[in-house]
Amino acid sequence: MRPLDRPQLCRPRVRLAWVTLCLAAEWALQTRGGEISLLVSQPNINSSVAENVLLSVAYTGETNPVIEWKHTSVGGTTKIAEWKTGVYANISSAYKDRVSIYENGSLQLLKVDFKDSGYYLVTVRDELGIVLYGTILLNVYEIRYEDLHFVVVFFVFLTAASAVLICLMWLCNKYVHFLQTERQQLRVSETEETELQTMGS
Repeated sequence: MRPLDRPQLCRPRVRLAWVTLCLAAEWALQTRGGEISLLVSQPNINSSVAENVLLSVAYTGETNPVIEWKHTSVGGTTKIAEWKTGVYANISSAYKDRVSIYENGSLQLLKVDFKDSGYYLVTVRDELGIVLYGTILLNVYEIRYEDLHFVVVFFVFLTAASAVLICLMWLCNKYVHFLQTERQQLRVSETEETELQTMGS
């Protein structure tokens, strides 16, 4: 066998190894994206002041990802919390006593205020470097105590007016009954006088 023929005989093996390597890389890229997924169950949330709000998400995967939540509003972007389940949990000092974190990636805000309105961005990074994002819009409405006060006053006014009308109707009924009794007594007395006059004549 000539030395020049050896590379030609080795080419099928090299080509087979190269194809196998490419197929393995392609399989790794295809399966890599399926290892983790993120689901945002409610992208828009409306709440009143002082309520507890659950920013519900759920991730699935074999790896233990790093989860990060940020709040974005007109005032800027603020980092709320970052954690890796069973490893560490870092919560911003501004939210230290106002949030609860969960293993599925959800975040609960306690006693929300009007300033908590805005977009909440969750980032999930797995150990392979895949990054997924989710966004939730939170609208917090203030309770209008002035309107509530007006409703209460109006209800009290209607109740008082109804009570006065009921009393007036009761008095009118009594007065009508009294007049009817007086008329009956007057008729009886006139009848008795007429009979006496008839008997005297």
